[in-house]
Formats: sequence, C-alpha cells, structure tokens
Amino acid sequence: MGKDQKDIYYVTAETYAAAKGSPHLEIFKQKDIEVLLLSDRVDEWMVNNFTEFEGKNLKSIAKGDLEDLDSKEEKKEKEKAAKGFKKTLTAMQKILDNQVKEVKISNRLSESPSCLVADENELGGNMERIMASLGQDVPETKPILEINPTHPLVEKLKVKVDEDLVRVLFDQAVLSEGGQLKDPAEFVKRMNKLIN
Repeated sequence: MGKDQKDIYYVTAETYAAAKGSPHLEIFKQKDIEVLLLSDRVDEWMVNNFTEFEGKNLKSIAKGDLEDLDSKEEKKEKEKAAKGFKKTLTAMQKILDNQVKEVKISNRLSESPSCLVADENELGGNMERIMASLGQDVPETKPILEINPTHPLVEKLKVKVDEDLVRVLFDQAVLSEGGQLKDPAEFVKRMNKLIN
C-alpha cells in the first residue's frame, strides 16, 4: 500500500472472480492503487463493523463518491468528455426512475460503460443478497447508476437516447456486480435488437 494512501480500499463480491472482475476496480488498476478483494460471506459483515485499521479507514470502492484520484490534466479531460451529458443523464433518469436513485457521470470507470454504486451509508448489492439468502428483511434501496462518458455505447446515448440501450446498460451493471436480472428474457430481447 502506498505511503500517501489515506484509506484502505476494498471490494466485496460473492466470488473471488467476481471481485477481481468488478468494474469498480478500473480506476484503481489504472492508478496502481491496491484494493482488497473480499469474497467470503463474513467479509461484508466484518468491513461494515470494523471500519478502521491502524489509523486508516476501510472504504468500499462500490459505495459513495470516491476521493479525487486524478491529476489536474486527467480531471480536465474527464470534465471535457462529460460536457453535454446533462440532457442524457436526465433522460436516463426518467427511463430508469423506478430502478435507480440517480444517474451520473463516473470517475471510477475507464473501460466499462456503467456500474452500480450504493450510497455511502446504505447496504451494497452483495450485502443485500446475503441478507435475503438468510431470510432477513432487506431495506429497499435504489442504487446510483454511474456511466463512463468515454465509452462508445454511452457516447451513442449522448447523440440519441435509446431506451433499450439505457436498460441494457443498467442490466449489464446489475450483472457485473453479481446481481440477478428481474427479467432475463427481456434483457436478451433488447440485446438481440441492439445487435441487429
């Protein structure tokens, strides 16, 4: 871990492969910042109750806003890429209104088109799945959908918002975090329509 690193970052998932492939890791891989990959069921509970180690906070990379990890030049490039997305974000929010709390530009994605993020003080998707599998009541929360303004699929939405593409990006984000789709058949239909 780097000396200047203020926090210990982690990501939780149901399997090691899912944690290793998480889109939330992209900016950290790019910046060569170490992240703990946690895949044991007890890990999610542990990090929610054990929030500090040797004076450093444990911070989920799949929750809340990330501290600024970019240089000034990188920040300017991202701001330039994000310009003109206000109408797109509003349209996407309207399409996904009953599924997401907010749609916003991501500062954690570099390769993937989208990812889901939980609010800082809410349960993450993995913890919700663990609680549900144990028969616990799971508070209803809506994730935040973050989009990568430099991804070709997202750039298409800037030109013309396509409801099928918006829903596919949301469903891909659900799948990439280990979730299950409410209607897999509809996802397949949308994918086939977009491919043709």
